[in-house]
Amino acid sequence: MTRAGSDAAAQVGNLPVDATSFVGRRRELAEVKRLLASTRMVTLTGFGGVGKTRLALRAAHALRRSFRDGVWLVDLANVTDPALVAPTVAESLRILERSRRDPTRMLADHLRDRQLLVVLDNCEHLHESCAALADRLLAAAPGLHLLVTSRQRLGVATEHTLAVAPLPLPDAHDRADGDGTGARQVPGRFEAVALFVDRAAAVQHDFTLTEENQDAVVAICRRLDGVPLAIELAAARARALTPAQIRDRLDQRYGVLTTGPCSADPRHRTLAAMLDWSYDLCSAGEQAMWARSSVFANGFDLDAAESVCAGDDLPREDVMDLVTGLIDKSVLLREDQAARARYRQLTLVRDYGLRRLADQDMDATRRRHFAYFQEEGVRTARHAFAPQQVEWFARLRREHDDLRAALDHALARSDLRQAGLRLATDLLFHWLNGYLNEGREWLDRLLAADTAPTVTRADALWANAWLAVIQTDFEAARTMLAQARSILETVDSPSTLGYVELFSGMLATATGDTDAGLAHYARALEIHRANRNQQGIASTLIRSSMAHSALGDSARAVELADEALTVCAAAGDSWHRANALLALGIEVWRQGDVARATSLERESLRYNQRLDDQVGVALNLQVLALTAASAGRPARAAGLFGALDTLSRSLGVSLTGYTHLSGYQDRCVRELRATLGEDAYARAFAEGAERGHDHAVAAALQEGPDRRSVHRPAGKSPLTPREREIADLIAQGRTNKQIAGALVIAQRTAESHVENILVKLGFTSRAQVAAWTAEQDRADEGRGDG
Repeated sequence: MTRAGSDAAAQVGNLPVDATSFVGRRRELAEVKRLLASTRMVTLTGFGGVGKTRLALRAAHALRRSFRDGVWLVDLANVTDPALVAPTVAESLRILERSRRDPTRMLADHLRDRQLLVVLDNCEHLHESCAALADRLLAAAPGLHLLVTSRQRLGVATEHTLAVAPLPLPDAHDRADGDGTGARQVPGRFEAVALFVDRAAAVQHDFTLTEENQDAVVAICRRLDGVPLAIELAAARARALTPAQIRDRLDQRYGVLTTGPCSADPRHRTLAAMLDWSYDLCSAGEQAMWARSSVFANGFDLDAAESVCAGDDLPREDVMDLVTGLIDKSVLLREDQAARARYRQLTLVRDYGLRRLADQDMDATRRRHFAYFQEEGVRTARHAFAPQQVEWFARLRREHDDLRAALDHALARSDLRQAGLRLATDLLFHWLNGYLNEGREWLDRLLAADTAPTVTRADALWANAWLAVIQTDFEAARTMLAQARSILETVDSPSTLGYVELFSGMLATATGDTDAGLAHYARALEIHRANRNQQGIASTLIRSSMAHSALGDSARAVELADEALTVCAAAGDSWHRANALLALGIEVWRQGDVARATSLERESLRYNQRLDDQVGVALNLQVLALTAASAGRPARAAGLFGALDTLSRSLGVSLTGYTHLSGYQDRCVRELRATLGEDAYARAFAEGAERGHDHAVAAALQEGPDRRSVHRPAGKSPLTPREREIADLIAQGRTNKQIAGALVIAQRTAESHVENILVKLGFTSRAQVAAWTAEQDRADEGRGDG
């Protein structure tokens, strides 16, 4: 070996000069430098093409002066034999060895007294030999620092890992000219867009980001998930195509994204080659898992993976290890949501997996996918009148894209259409929580695709009729309810008949025939009581209460609403409870008790906000506007009517099908205009209409826009003695199960009490309850001392 006293000491390394400009990554660059200042080995992980090598080289360039003996790049991309890793490192560091000594020992001896940074690039296919070498060299050479790029961590004890994510993008739901809050977004400030513009300008010298092309450029970057390699390949097409043409052709990504610089590694010259490389690095089981998990439209959790991806050739008990392996290789990205780990693939990775799946077992995987979400639908129907509705409805929103995919698969297969119709029906409360139009569309399509006179069809007809009444499509609702009755003449299903009667009543009251509506409700209630259908009972009681309120029968309206609240409390239900509180608040307001009506509507609003039931929120705003006017607060009432108008138009629904308040609202608005004057009313209405959703709800609740920071002064508690007792147990850190044991009550009852406490206090966490309890205790002590 030639000691490099004069030779190596004079070298500053072998880093290549950047051929193209480096765009973005300031935060990541600073983090790499920070980590290398405090630790000796940092591994940059991430999927192929995400920019690990460019980031490592940029960091290495920035750190050259920090290492006396230089900064060195070792590119292992083309090394296939693990035995050649150490010799390749030696060759890259320009260490000449003429003896037959072990290469690893030779490297250790050479580096023992040196201070240098070595970039080990592209280690994923040699991770075991790279890990062994790194472990040996770091122990032998205290002045050595390693910066590694790999699609998976090497597993060295002293290794620190930094995941390199795709480049930041403009928000998914906003156009380039706004972020939804009125603040203007500047697309060029986003690193993904800046990279496209930079690379496009390199091939088309006069290319700039303009008002005309920015939407197309943003769409390109979004479609490519902000992956730098894919963006660079797309930008290379700017020589021949406009951004709009590139965007339109991205459905054939693997044909469009095929141009790369000749100097690039061969597998990075085309997207397909890069993905092939990643796929080949996986074991057979990981390859199958990659392909099968691509059937998920928007991520999945471990339960879903085990149900959908396991098969005869892939045991269920192996799925967790395979998921972990794909995370390690950056094929899957982990995200924690609602205390559960979820996994997703970049769009490019998923598209590739689907292509592989098409050559393997697409149909079997699709069927397992449908079967899994069919069971989700069954569980959804069970949660329609049960505790944990907030968490369950939030879960369905996360799964929405996959529910669509499952329904689409059922629609395409004649043998699955009845099952698909049942799934669409079971998802009724999901459709009611923000997807009215889509729910009707799926039910319409599936009803048209399979006309067999089954109980499932009858259930789908009354469910669709409910959605139609909500949208004031009364003729369609009448037709569907008649068809359901026709089916029930030959098929026995008392539960179905109970709901047909219920929504026939709702249709009658919505179209002005309240007496007929009450007759339908009476039959529905009789049927649901006979079948002990608590959900049907609660729903019918609520609708009956509103009908009696419309007729001026206050005592009966209050009696029915109170009974509905009792039924909901026993079940631990939130959704129907919110509606029962709404109905009771309406009648209490009609009786003139404005303060209590306001309190009831705010409690209902808190439930609806937690459930994300936007129609329910709109109904609460309507009643709260009326109570504000009755309380002598005309400007507040006008502002709430403005917020209601904005929300109703965004939902595309009329409230006529829900309540009997249209006449009251019209009269109230006339009185407000007279009281305030046209100009003042218009200003207050416009101010309310311009409020964002959260601000409108906060105004209705008389709270700040961030409910998490709610501060409630100590004083009279809004809780019942039992609820205060449970709040004290929450403050002690007791779980719902432990609270139930301490008070000798059912766990479901304890859960219902905890939910009520959160709603009454306007809190979202048990920690806030604990803080409030401590504040109350301090105040009580102070009053005692006085």
